Amino acid sequence: MRREDVEREMMAQPVRSLQYMLRRLSKVYDFLPELATDGVFGERTLEAVMLFQRELHPPVTGVVDRETWNAIRDAWYDIEERLGAPRDLRAFPGEGSQVEPGDGKEFMILPQTMFQVLSRYLMGIAPDVADGLHGQVSSDNVRWLQRAAGLEETGIMDWITWGFLSRLYEVLIVKDLGDARQQFSGGWG
Repeated sequence: MRREDVEREMMAQPVRSLQYMLRRLSKVYDFLPELATDGVFGERTLEAVMLFQRELHPPVTGVVDRETWNAIRDAWYDIEERLGAPRDLRAFPGEGSQVEPGDGKEFMILPQTMFQVLSRYLMGIAPDVADGLHGQVSSDNVRWLQRAAGLEETGIMDWITWGFLSRLYEVLIVKDLGDARQQFSGGWG
């Protein structure tokens, strides 16, 4: 993503973006507190701004004017370039979440796509449309995976089933992409 696009996104939620940048900076600068990114410019956010100003960009005013914003943003860009390993993808909502057969959830498109790719390599997984609807084929694929993993065969996509699907995809597909990348001489974008 280009810096202009990042800046435009940040300005859509400036307080939350400020908190996010300061939170990331706290990983490098011990004097900064680790903020919650709640979008509320409260006491902790004010404290973090003032600490940033005291240590890196005086004078200490507590005001996030254009100059202070740019200093925080530039420091954030610097650490992102240094520490910016790819972020792990959080593609399934969380431990208590589940999608029952017949339900529709947009995030189901990713597991359905993963099953679609895996169906080329594993007998028993049926190709399906990745549409977010956890219909018959989608829930049958989940049951296949649950059976293979030794789980109860409910057809419900839950956190545990997602974990098994992710590992299976990583072992069979991502490994292959790494091997293919070494031989591929073109570019993907």
